[in-house]
Amino acid sequence: MVKLPFRPAPFFDNKNAAFWNLQFAGWGGVFALRAVSAFANEAPWDLLLIILVQVVTGFAISLVLSVIYRHLMQRTALVTWGMTAVTLAVAVGFYAAVDAWLQGIYFSGSRETTFAQRIVGLAFLDGTLIGAWSALYYAINFFLTVEEQADRLERLEAQATSAQLAMLRYQLNPHFLFNTLNSISTLVLLKQTEPANAMLTRLSAFLRHTLVSEPGSKVTIAQEVETLNLYLGIERMRFEERLRTDFQIEPEAANACLPSMLLQPLVENAIKYAVSPQEEGASISLTAQLVGRRLRVAVSDSGPGLREGGGGASVASLAGVGRTVSTGVGLANIRDRLQQAYGEDHRFEIRNPPEGGFTVIIEIPYEPAHRRESQAVERPPAAPAALAPEPPALSIGNTAA
Repeated sequence: MVKLPFRPAPFFDNKNAAFWNLQFAGWGGVFALRAVSAFANEAPWDLLLIILVQVVTGFAISLVLSVIYRHLMQRTALVTWGMTAVTLAVAVGFYAAVDAWLQGIYFSGSRETTFAQRIVGLAFLDGTLIGAWSALYYAINFFLTVEEQADRLERLEAQATSAQLAMLRYQLNPHFLFNTLNSISTLVLLKQTEPANAMLTRLSAFLRHTLVSEPGSKVTIAQEVETLNLYLGIERMRFEERLRTDFQIEPEAANACLPSMLLQPLVENAIKYAVSPQEEGASISLTAQLVGRRLRVAVSDSGPGLREGGGGASVASLAGVGRTVSTGVGLANIRDRLQQAYGEDHRFEIRNPPEGGFTVIIEIPYEPAHRRESQAVERPPAAPAALAPEPPALSIGNTAA
């Protein structure tokens, strides 16, 4: 048997339909309650006609009140509640008068009560009914107003978060672009058209890839590695054998998701502070593995690491605090993107062993891709060795257990 998909819609998704549903259900319930009470007291059947007229009158009065209340809710609190009290008193008086007139006609031969006495006697019952309807009307509209404001605030927060993610995503370091263009210019001046054309083609492929990917999107580790290979293909033409890389990606980790272009600034920093200043160059390694239900990614290099003074990189320059860095993008960019994407549920850690080298460890919740993408990595996936115990870490950002 084929089951049709059932997706219940919110009751107040259509306010007009919800109003009429509540109107008919509420006043229908009043009619049923009064009819049952009349039958319980062994009243004649013709009393149902009087009850029906009373309910229809109340229904009509509530429609008029809904129009008045809708306009009053747009005024100040003093005007709203003051005019509501006056309107409610008039409505109750009119309802009680109609009710008293009907009962006077029906019970004219059996009850000796004046019209005024009947109004006073029925005002409490009718006032309770109309008052409860008015209170429910205001309560529902207040609830809907609060819901609309909450939805609007949520949309604004989502837009602000998306805008901030886009801003952080577009702060990609242009340093490599300038160097690449200079290298292409040099090759053209030397009339080495073939390598210049190859470098220009790789640069075009990388820029096209970064423009196609959405700023706030998430990609798999395999896709991120593909982007890194495009970037490293350009840098290898500049540094040749001085740039050595080693990627070790667990098969399960290759399908894990993370914010797009998150690792490129880390590799770029490694090239700038480890490969570029050393004649022998440096090696850059990337490992990705699952630790329980979390994804751990580590980017390290064999450069000089952080230095308290003198040459080399410093915590302030890499993190984007303190003195201004010419590239404009540091670890602070990555820290802010992780904060926007995961809140407190992430780990961002810097390790700087005394013997040299520099390592950045990122740990985020494991989010598998809905569809496994078959992406090429620099070398076949291999299970990396467990991270060996290292010296105490210098933490930047948030650390979640």
